Amino acid sequence: MIVVIGAGVAGLACARALARRGDVVCVLDRHDRPGAEMSTHNSGVIHAGLYYPAGSLKARLCVDGRERLYAFCKTARVPHVRCGKLVVAQTGEEAALDRVATLAAAAGARVTPVDRAFVAAREPNVRADHALWSPDTGWLEVEAYLGALEADLVNADGIVLYGTPVEAIEPAPDGLVVVTPRERIEAEVVVNAAGLWADEVSAMAGGEPFTIYPCRGEYAELATSARDLVRGLVYPVPHPQGHSLGVHFTKTLDGAVWIGPTVHFQDDKNDYERDRLPIEAFVEPVQALLPAARKSDLRLGGSGIRAKLHPASERFADFRIGRDARNPHLIQVAGIESPGLTASLAIGEMVAGIVAGE
Repeated sequence: MIVVIGAGVAGLACARALARRGDVVCVLDRHDRPGAEMSTHNSGVIHAGLYYPAGSLKARLCVDGRERLYAFCKTARVPHVRCGKLVVAQTGEEAALDRVATLAAAAGARVTPVDRAFVAAREPNVRADHALWSPDTGWLEVEAYLGALEADLVNADGIVLYGTPVEAIEPAPDGLVVVTPRERIEAEVVVNAAGLWADEVSAMAGGEPFTIYPCRGEYAELATSARDLVRGLVYPVPHPQGHSLGVHFTKTLDGAVWIGPTVHFQDDKNDYERDRLPIEAFVEPVQALLPAARKSDLRLGGSGIRAKLHPASERFADFRIGRDARNPHLIQVAGIESPGLTASLAIGEMVAGIVAGE
């Protein structure tokens, strides 16, 4: 038996890959539905792989996972679109745009420098002195993707137990015993895909110590009357000292335009709402890209919390994926923030390979 803790996109993708190889798999999640924390608070963007350091797991698994994800969505009929995106820069930001192009090339992601006429044809309301076009970026409906992953897992005889928090993880002669309020489950391997709680699960299992730093991102939306100002995905050039890709526009398949996310490191892993930013905080970054937008065109949207493996004083931490050095019966799948959704199927195959000793 392999127990996967966490039924977000990473946990379900790992469980699916293991079950399809013939392993007996049980997924545990304390919530009553899949992806209740990070996954369903995700923007749904399928990333092309433009931003991550060469050789990092984020770079490699994003590019690998992207094509796996498009193929899966087509087969499983998950609503999605390979719409492409613009990364736009203003005068003085040329060096930052060049850095994006360099990182993309190193990762094997396609980007093309485009001129103002190209931008104007695709996004006539967007201000851009310079831009890159990423043809492989897209968007998917996250809830449908989670449902398709779970359906594949169940079809391969996997089990998902919702409303099942993990109370303890105990050593056993040939593995671990996962203790829930209703049962004791003997496992040869435990996959820790617990998202915001992965550090606590690792400690429970006697694994390597690490810290998850909760980082809240907040969204605004364009009012229905202003949605036509944006046609697709538009990103600013990332600030070299920033913690995110910047406040950007994501157009969904039903026509909504999400604006965000912002970045706020905090201590509370459950706090999605306290001290939310006012709508005024979005006006300046929106107008930097979309001069025609007005405060009256904006509405407050949802929020999510990223599970970062680095504090606010640092800029980057890679995914933590691998067999634990202290407890070989524990496999860590931690720090799965962006591009975790895009990389999820590749993460699943990597973890299945680790379990099989490949």
